[in-house]
Amino acid sequence: MPELNPNLQSLGNQNLAKIAPSAIRAFDEEISAIPGIIKLTLGEPDFSVPEHVKQAAIRGIENNDSHYGPSKGKLALRQAISSYLEDTRSVHYDPETEVIVTDGATEAITAALIGLLNPGDKVLVPTPVFSLYFTNIEMAGGEVVMIDTSADGFLLTPERLEAEIAKEGPKVKAIVLNYPCNPTGRTYTKAELEALAKVLKKHGILAITDEIYSELTYDQEHYSLATLIPDQVLLISGLSKSHAMTGYRLGYLAGPAGLLRQVAKAHSFMVTCVDNIAQDAAIEALTNGRDDSKLFREAYRRRRDLMVAGLTKLGFKMAVPQGAFYIFAKIPDQFGTDDFAFAKDVAKRAKVGLIPGSVFGAGSEGYVRLSYAASDENIKQVLQNLQQYVADLS
Repeated sequence: MPELNPNLQSLGNQNLAKIAPSAIRAFDEEISAIPGIIKLTLGEPDFSVPEHVKQAAIRGIENNDSHYGPSKGKLALRQAISSYLEDTRSVHYDPETEVIVTDGATEAITAALIGLLNPGDKVLVPTPVFSLYFTNIEMAGGEVVMIDTSADGFLLTPERLEAEIAKEGPKVKAIVLNYPCNPTGRTYTKAELEALAKVLKKHGILAITDEIYSELTYDQEHYSLATLIPDQVLLISGLSKSHAMTGYRLGYLAGPAGLLRQVAKAHSFMVTCVDNIAQDAAIEALTNGRDDSKLFREAYRRRRDLMVAGLTKLGFKMAVPQGAFYIFAKIPDQFGTDDFAFAKDVAKRAKVGLIPGSVFGAGSEGYVRLSYAASDENIKQVLQNLQQYVADLS
């Protein structure tokens, strides 16, 4: 193993050095070595990709679709994305200039923030929320302004939004909204989004909306902020959750061409082009597989209800998820508020893997996130293990 040349010891991006690695991944790796553990840690659907979507990928391989494609993605896929968004959001995005295919929604978020932020720009982020937004804003030189929504049912209110904009001043350039939300599963009604849109319109602030879980809502239809203020929204989504295509790494961005020019530049420097075979599969999913997610959604609804009922009996408190596939549960009072200590003890004693709530930002302390993108058998076993754990320590 080569030893690093001493003259190179000082190399390293100082801004990046201040940013901690993903706490979710780190905790998952830490507990993965525990024998017999059942992990509800990652947002990984346990379903297989629909057969007709897999066959489209196979045809792409057989047709030798193995050469460089357009940086923004295949035109046929951008057209399919545009058609899908017009049908579901009532907004027309020009496939030529207003849609970019990305290497998953993660790269879409990264490209958007790097392409649009300047050093010192402030970005509002309602929390609890997926911690990737914090790190990517900081990597782009921006400043994260967390808005703790725990006192309002984990939803941002227009009054709170107005107050934060007034408090932070003209440096506020954007807000990141993830709905349905990871980790809480909460989402917004049309009326709630209309109220937020009114404030954003008044102040001319960009909304970056991560709608990756939009096909997995249970009690209401998904409604998009882009429908209300399309000139101020950069919409991010993908096929990882709706079609269980996490490993295909297929996401996309849609928004006004004036925004996407800079974002496309950042994207092209990070990713020459997205995998052609994944794009072949995505074209099939968006043209002939729009109903595929309905089967997944009903399974998730059943698992949500099973977990909510089981955890409630054990003393956990939670806002019932309206979408996605996570439960964000408050630890029973007798176990205190140290969510890291609790999650580690549960992993060790109960053989159950949870994610400590604190990694999701302000308002997350004393909670744990459980993913119910797992088999019914595993969920039932987890509830049995937790029941025994609570009984043993009560």
